[in-house]
Amino acid sequence: MTKRFVLVAGNIGVGKTSLTERLGARLGWRTAFESVSDNPYLADFYADMRKWSFHLQVFFLGHRAEQHLDLAQDAQSAIADRSIYEDACIFARALHHLDNLSERDYLAYRRVFELIIRELPRPDLLIYLDAPVSVLLERIQSRGRGMETGITSDYLGLLASFYEEWMQSFDLCPVLTIRTDDLDFVHRPPHLDIVTDRMLDMLAGREDVIFRAGNR
Repeated sequence: MTKRFVLVAGNIGVGKTSLTERLGARLGWRTAFESVSDNPYLADFYADMRKWSFHLQVFFLGHRAEQHLDLAQDAQSAIADRSIYEDACIFARALHHLDNLSERDYLAYRRVFELIIRELPRPDLLIYLDAPVSVLLERIQSRGRGMETGITSDYLGLLASFYEEWMQSFDLCPVLTIRTDDLDFVHRPPHLDIVTDRMLDMLAGREDVIFRAGNR
């Protein structure tokens, strides 16, 4: 198969990491994930979001740009958990909307972001995972990560609205949209089979697809 570069996007708790891990293992592709453990700004950000939002976003921008370029230029097919585009179109926008990122810093960040993505290779496919906010909140609470204790349904709803707007304008590559509220990639292999088949179909040139577990 021709070398492919796929991005997995979606709201917090929607299943990006689980799907990226399993698709990579199933297909023998290289996988890449968000930089959390080695992020020097994360603890400060959660202690004072308004003070450290700009620093955090710039760190993520640099990290994800390097990651994107590395994966796109690798001879091995690759799939990445979250995209550089979400940093600006979803999370920096949310920080600005919530007044944790000033207008001046937001515009400066966006200017650098636009310059960077102009030079990045386009992915072959974006897999967009979607689920209702109630499902996302239940999953976040059940996994019990300390840094996620402050996530509310209102915040998830805000992100969901930004994701919906972003998807309406995203045109860098084909998009495979998957509803994950009735899919279990981890415990039900047939569900992973469904996603794998649809992804390979899309990479082979089929039209954009939206599907649930029952559609095959």
